[in-house]
Amino acid sequence: MATASHLAVSPGLVARPWLRLGAESPGGLALPPAHPTASQLYAPRGVYLDDQVLVVADTGNHRVLIWHGLPEDDGAPAQVVLGQPDFTTEGPAAGGRGQQGGLYMPTGVGLINGRLFVADAWHHRVLVWEELPTTTDTPPDWVLGQPNATTVTENRGAGTPDACSFYWPYGICYDAGWFYVADTGNRRVLGWHGLPAPEQPADLVLGQPSFTTREENRGRAVGPDSFRWPHAIAGHGDMLLVADAGNHRVLGWSPRPRQDRPACLVLGQEDYHTAQEWPYGPQGPNRLRFPYALAVHQGRLAVADTANNRVLVWSSIPRQGAFWPAAAVLGQLNFEANGENRWQGVEKDTLCWPYGLAWHGNLLAIADSGNNRIVIWRLEKAAGRDAEAA
Repeated sequence: MATASHLAVSPGLVARPWLRLGAESPGGLALPPAHPTASQLYAPRGVYLDDQVLVVADTGNHRVLIWHGLPEDDGAPAQVVLGQPDFTTEGPAAGGRGQQGGLYMPTGVGLINGRLFVADAWHHRVLVWEELPTTTDTPPDWVLGQPNATTVTENRGAGTPDACSFYWPYGICYDAGWFYVADTGNRRVLGWHGLPAPEQPADLVLGQPSFTTREENRGRAVGPDSFRWPHAIAGHGDMLLVADAGNHRVLGWSPRPRQDRPACLVLGQEDYHTAQEWPYGPQGPNRLRFPYALAVHQGRLAVADTANNRVLVWSSIPRQGAFWPAAAVLGQLNFEANGENRWQGVEKDTLCWPYGLAWHGNLLAIADSGNNRIVIWRLEKAAGRDAEAA
């Protein structure tokens, strides 16, 4: 393993912290100043980046920040804020201005075919902008999961879910022509073949026997076809991956499911019927504790092992089976450690409750929620001793 600031992620490749955005906290889980600004973050839980834009779900401030063009300097301010009237207003639902443009605990964010999608989790909906906003406080064009832009009740006010409703949707993903939502409070994943339209019902439900059920682990012991808190989704080739945070595992399906069926891969647990948490002691490269985020790129997999304050990286995505070990760890000096900021002060390469991931090209963005910041790591070819360690 390379040194802490030069961490091997696969043979011949190392990751180095490159850019930090947000409020630098004096210690893990410390709160930033009370009044938000264009350059401060409070417990961010979602991130998206590509060559042209960076989008962050600034969850604790109930807003989304947009940088047009990737920042080059630490602490660079955002150009656009959504969900609030300006960069200094805080509070859910735009500080009491109503529900239409307000956000309440936004999490998953993504730019898909030019459209911006935001999982407005505690409003039980996904908001959609037909074009990426360039102006602050631009209202969304339409909403998925609610009958209109002003309704914000769980499952559209009904006692049971259906193919059009959400209860705490946290994660979104578009891959291989399918749009997925981790409908966390309903313990299921919904899928649409193609990008959905307003009021369009889902084509697929995973984790439940029907669109109208929502029991944790299907009302029985944990198994290969159940969820406790599905939180994030990623796809690669013919494989679909879901971070089942409450069961401390990642499930995988290959080929991609077109109907509810058992997974063929589990990471973080020794088998499909175990959901054990290991809160203390050595974690190793196999175990997960509340994994809240996933990212894939060129056959590699990154998992935010949130409660272990680290990101695990697999140099190739396992296809089937259980308990595959990761190849590398970010945020800790080795696989045995799991302390918040390595039980020291906040450093550029430490993590405290990482909650969101985005992987684009040679950049891996981590929503370092407990440190109130986004840290972007750059992946580079190893040289010298780094190459030997990789």
